[in-house]
Amino acid sequence: MNLYKNNIKYQVDEIMEQIPALVIATTNQGKVAEIQSLLKGFKVNIKTLNEFGPIPPVVENGESFDENAYKKSSFTARILGLPVLSDDSGLLVEALAGAPGIKSSRYGGPGASDEQKCSKLLKELGDEQNRKAAFECVISIAVPGGAALTYEARCDGLITHEPAGTSGFGYDSIFYYPPLKKTFAQMSMVEKNKVSHRGKALAELKDEFNKVLIWIEQQMPVMEKFNYKL
Repeated sequence: MNLYKNNIKYQVDEIMEQIPALVIATTNQGKVAEIQSLLKGFKVNIKTLNEFGPIPPVVENGESFDENAYKKSSFTARILGLPVLSDDSGLLVEALAGAPGIKSSRYGGPGASDEQKCSKLLKELGDEQNRKAAFECVISIAVPGGAALTYEARCDGLITHEPAGTSGFGYDSIFYYPPLKKTFAQMSMVEKNKVSHRGKALAELKDEFNKVLIWIEQQMPVMEKFNYKL
């Protein structure tokens, strides 16, 4: 009996020493790469949705980036039984009354490519002299029970008259950042992570990430802790 108890204790200790998992709730590989790059070096096993079976789509019908980020993280956390990080971000163009805003990812219509979205925005903006715009990002980390942490940031810039650069994704090729005199698509990942909306939000998260891991550990139900350390 003592041998059995010791064996069970050994298995439990072994599980508890494993690196905890954190799921990134996006299929956008550009976002995944940025997040993995910024959280590199921490004792956390970053996982993506591609590592799991089909997951029902989240209805992003919130009225703000904050609402949609939480919808994605909390819904996915409940489905998978794991801590989940999600973000909702978008481009707000002053001359277009803040559009595309929370509809940034769906701006060009179903299945529209990044190139098509940028083309539509440039066409709608036309020769407008006011090219002011900003990227906003809200990051939400949720556990299956519903509790969540939120980080947010903003980056101001200008919309170009035509695309420039081949890196990045989304609207990066038409978003010009004056301090570096480059569009996001002309920057290296290191440069972009230092100044972008998502980079700033993740930098704030990174500064507190060890505390975040402790918070996750405290929030996870006892039985689920064994599942979340994959």
